[in-house]
Amino acid sequence: MLNLDWLGAFVVFSEHLNFTRAARALHVSQPALHAQIGKLGEALGVTLYQRRGQRLELTADGKRVAAFGREVGERTRSFLDVLRHGESREPVVLCAGEGSYLYLLGEGIRAFTARAVAPLRLLTRDREATLDAVVAGEAHLGVAPLEGAPDGLAADRLTEVEQVLVVPEAHPLARKRRVHLRDLEAARLVVPGPGRPHRAALAQALLSAGVRWEPAVEANGWELMLHFVRLGVGVAVVNACCRLPRGLVARPLPELPRKVFYVVHRRGVDLQGGPAALRDALLAHGAAWQRKHARGAPAAPDVTPSAPARRR
Repeated sequence: MLNLDWLGAFVVFSEHLNFTRAARALHVSQPALHAQIGKLGEALGVTLYQRRGQRLELTADGKRVAAFGREVGERTRSFLDVLRHGESREPVVLCAGEGSYLYLLGEGIRAFTARAVAPLRLLTRDREATLDAVVAGEAHLGVAPLEGAPDGLAADRLTEVEQVLVVPEAHPLARKRRVHLRDLEAARLVVPGPGRPHRAALAQALLSAGVRWEPAVEANGWELMLHFVRLGVGVAVVNACCRLPRGLVARPLPELPRKVFYVVHRRGVDLQGGPAALRDALLAHGAAWQRKHARGAPAAPDVTPSAPARRR
């Protein structure tokens, strides 16, 4: 039989990846915790963690065991809540990026919280960290732009968003109905920092088109990028769902692919209760957003900072 105390201890260890801190959180000695995790690995017949230089990291099996342990703990707490109080008090955990929360998920989250199905806890992380949180069982659901469903995750299509170039109203490119990559020759671009997916994809597209460019400033997050465009530092490629500050306009970039956002959860987990209700709320409002911003639909002028990115 699987020892649930060992399993619970391993979940705490997986969150710290440090025996001293995990033992302190569990109020046990470090040797005792080391022994518990060792016995768990022996009982399961797998290696749960490994050392990489000065740090510890979970193996693939360790990640699966940690996710299972979180699921067991959650289901136990939920069962006890129902037994004692007649309803579960376990929060539903959603993980997504800042842009998704700002521009795509607001109505779905508002609809879910209005129904008071369950408490809601939100994690803000980038795409890779969002997927890791769902795989590890830290979040029930994640929202991220994907090219396909990663291993171990099931994905439901939320919506798709085109990419646009944002420039000041007085910029020469503002006079175009749409912009081509060649129009960005020698452009100074506001881009995310090195290694960020958006910057990598944009740099590859410009390289393939033979377009030379230079970074005007590195800024992470759509809001900060748009702020720098408004200051006249450079121009930026952003998702069309972004709200533009006054004085800026957005022009479609048809050569860049649309970004498709998905709601993901761990494969093999049957979503029920609060997680299922949240997924349904997000998908319903994602479909409504898609219909409202369908390709070719006329866009209203930007007259307030809360208006979506314009197309002319």
